[in-house]
Amino acid sequence: MNNYLPLLQTTTLFAGLSAVELSTLLSRLGASVRSYGKGEALVLAGEPSRRVGIVLSGELEAYRPAPGGVRIPIARVEPGGVFGDVLGGSSLSSPVTVLAAAPCEVLLLPYERLLLSDGSPAHQRVVQNLVRTISDKYFSLSHRIDLLVMKSLRAKVAAYLLSEAARAHSLTFSIPFSRIQLADYLNCDRSALSRELSTMQREGLIDTYRSSFKLLEPDALQQMVQ
Repeated sequence: MNNYLPLLQTTTLFAGLSAVELSTLLSRLGASVRSYGKGEALVLAGEPSRRVGIVLSGELEAYRPAPGGVRIPIARVEPGGVFGDVLGGSSLSSPVTVLAAAPCEVLLLPYERLLLSDGSPAHQRVVQNLVRTISDKYFSLSHRIDLLVMKSLRAKVAAYLLSEAARAHSLTFSIPFSRIQLADYLNCDRSALSRELSTMQREGLIDTYRSSFKLLEPDALQQMVQ
């Protein structure tokens, strides 16, 4: 586990902890590292989830099952990403399924032990970080709702691409979804999304290939959102 300490120190959950503090705390919390093969479930919709996890390698996919076998994408979690922090504190069953999108290793922590501070500064810091992480995800969910209530598909696409560019700190970036997944994420018809992206490319607003995008006219895209 010590090999992963540098990565863990960069996560939102363990930010501000020294390597010694983190190593000691993980031992007290009963942290464990588990490996999952592609397609294996870490969390199943309809079942309780009482663990917080951090992706150490590989990638996870979180989605909400819908009628007809449709999967509504929620998020993709890459190394350093935290999952289960929102679900683990609830008395309700998980509304989402979390799968290994690729072979991965994850650090798992019992939620109850994470919340029950031992009084040490390190543990208190982690509890504060946990609250901040959950709050940040609330605002991310609020942004998702803003996307879904937009009336035009073009406004949805423009708002999503601008948010991804801001996240990447670059006008050139890759999104974590395929075109099919993006249509599900934006709650729109897949063919309509493909047509809209092609039209925006012909108009010189964007350049795109598969999951890669370049915003050519960000100011014009911003006007579409307003």
